[in-house]
Amino acid sequence: HVQLVESGGGSVQAGGSLRLSCVAAGYTYENNCLAWFRQAPGKEREGVAAIYTGGGPEVFVDYYADSVKGRFTVPQDYVKNLLHLQMDNLKPEDTAMYYCAHSTDACGLVAGRYTYWGQGTQVTVS
Repeated sequence: HVQLVESGGGSVQAGGSLRLSCVAAGYTYENNCLAWFRQAPGKEREGVAAIYTGGGPEVFVDYYADSVKGRFTVPQDYVKNLLHLQMDNLKPEDTAMYYCAHSTDACGLVAGRYTYWGQGTQVTVS
């Protein structure tokens, strides 16, 4: 019964920024992995970033895809049940539907590790 809802997508020019948000509900905060994935038309779902949290606001591990390192960040000032993705210096290649996901098993950027998914928010970069 975990539910996740993304927001913050939109259309921007190359070099611009967006901040995505994911509201999560229906799970205990301790020992969870939350992640961002994206999927462009005709392509497989790609892991973007993931964090492992437990017992409070601590972020134990951060994962970032090589394609977004130095440009995308999961801010450290998050609150319970709210996950952000700060996207800077956006490129047309970043155009995709972005999803947040939840796992109680394993973390990382492999989609098969995640059980619950949001509905997605569209990011378009021109």
